[in-house]
Amino acid sequence: MSEEKKEKIVKKEKKEKKPKKLWQKILITIGYVVLALVLCVALLFTWLTITEYKPADVEQVAVEGETGKNAAEGSSAVRVGESMTVMSWNIGYGALGDNADFFMDGGKGVKTADKARLNQNLDGIIKDIAMVDPDVIFLQEVDLDSARSEEINEAEKIKNALNESREEKYISTFAYNYKVKFIPYPIPPIGKVNGGILTLSDFDITSSERVQLPCPFSWPVRLGNLKRCLMVDRVPVLDQDGNPSGKELVLVNLHLEAYDSGEGKAAQTEMLKKYLQDEVDKGNYVIAGGDFNQTFSNVDRSKYPEYEGKWHCGEIDVNEFGDDFTFIMDDSTPSCRSLDQSYVDAEKDDFQYYLIDGYIISKNIDVDYYFTIGLNFVNTDHNPVVMSVSLKPED
Repeated sequence: MSEEKKEKIVKKEKKEKKPKKLWQKILITIGYVVLALVLCVALLFTWLTITEYKPADVEQVAVEGETGKNAAEGSSAVRVGESMTVMSWNIGYGALGDNADFFMDGGKGVKTADKARLNQNLDGIIKDIAMVDPDVIFLQEVDLDSARSEEINEAEKIKNALNESREEKYISTFAYNYKVKFIPYPIPPIGKVNGGILTLSDFDITSSERVQLPCPFSWPVRLGNLKRCLMVDRVPVLDQDGNPSGKELVLVNLHLEAYDSGEGKAAQTEMLKKYLQDEVDKGNYVIAGGDFNQTFSNVDRSKYPEYEGKWHCGEIDVNEFGDDFTFIMDDSTPSCRSLDQSYVDAEKDDFQYYLIDGYIISKNIDVDYYFTIGLNFVNTDHNPVVMSVSLKPED
């Protein structure tokens, strides 16, 4: 090859390797960053999909604790005609006290309490429960190991504290309804969540089941959402003479859908109705209590009008359940407050309140009284609902 030809080739190669301009370098760098972000997001959603909590339709739940009430008589069953006190309370995982607002309700908060405030709220909740000293307690939004609640095992804290203060120890059951390795939204992200519903009982629980409710969300929104359920505990029933009746008191702890467009609430309510009716048809006694995220149609909700732009709670038409049930909801005191703003310095008269916590009980149960305890939402965004009932003798 001639020297002239070699020189032309060298010049051509130099020309082809012409340095890139600054704007070209910036575009290439941005492209690499975007590609890296896309890969990270893809890997995150792949990991969340692989680790997604996928409970079976029905799962057995562990029953913990010693036998409780009537143990001295050789039985911890509930007796027909004997009054019992029931409390239901959504404790807001100990982080939704009067200082809190929450982004899902129109506020800005994500992590709404530090460890000191969490323990303050939990201690207040435990104290208020102990003052009532119920025979049965339905608790919702109880965390075991979550970033939003400083990894505190709230179920153990509550059980241990209550049992220390009383002679008869509670039997307990717990079912997950929120179990996500990492929730990436909003900014800062929610992170890891492990929470659910907790039932405490003075009476012996012979078996417990977690019954999966319909989930209205599809992938990928489903990955970071609750998998709501019914936790069904069964207690043997004694007749008035103290003999086994062959019937059961069926305790149903629940927390129905909140942030859907309505179809989730409707589907879950329909499944609840069928489940309760099946138990009534067997001749059992039924108490279903918790956070329905809906008002019962037999309640005067005009006392707490919904303002424009606030979260909408929906309504359960009690007539659709037929004549076998009584619906319990105290309209004299709101059971929940909106989290669109802090409650501490808010104008209380026109604040957004709700009636969404209560009970559905079978007609073979007498109601002595019921009321919502107004606690000014100091330790959680809900107030507890208490009732006293007794089982009717068979006709």
